[in-house]
Amino acid sequence: MKIKLDNLKSDEIAQFLEAHLDDMRSVSPPDSKHALDIDALRSPGITFWSVYEGQKLVGCGALKEIDSLNGEIKSMRVCDSVRGTGLGSKILTHIIDAAKGRGYVTLKLETGSMRFFEPARKLYLKHGFNYCPPFGTYQPDPNSVFMELQIIQ
Repeated sequence: MKIKLDNLKSDEIAQFLEAHLDDMRSVSPPDSKHALDIDALRSPGITFWSVYEGQKLVGCGALKEIDSLNGEIKSMRVCDSVRGTGLGSKILTHIIDAAKGRGYVTLKLETGSMRFFEPARKLYLKHGFNYCPPFGTYQPDPNSVFMELQIIQ
C-alpha cells in the first residue's frame, strides 16, 4: 500500500470521487450532504491523499485546515474490494499523523447518522474520536454526527 499526495487531476481520482459522491447522494438528503466535489477539494488549505495497492486506486482521504489549531477530515473512502482489511485505519492514522505534524489541537469530522455510516463511526471511535457538537459552519442535523479527536502534543 502506498499513500501519496494527489493533485486531483487524473480521470481515475475524478471517477473515484464521483463514486463517493454518488454513495452520499444515495443515502443523504441533499441538505445533509457535506462531501466535497473535486473542485472544492482542490481549494487551498486542503491536502488530499490517494492510496494505491500496486497500480490500483483503493482509497483516499483529505485534511482541511479549519484554523491554525484545528483540522477536519474530508472525503475518507476505501473501495468496496478492500473494506474490512484495515485500510481505513491506515488512511486515518496517516491523516492523524499529518494533523499532529501541523500542530493541530483537535481533528474534527462530520459523517452521517444513518446505518450506512456505522462502519465509519466505529472506525473513528476506535481511533479515539468522541462525539461533539457541530463545528464551523455546520448546523445541527439529524442526518449528521460530529466527532473530534483531542490531539496530545
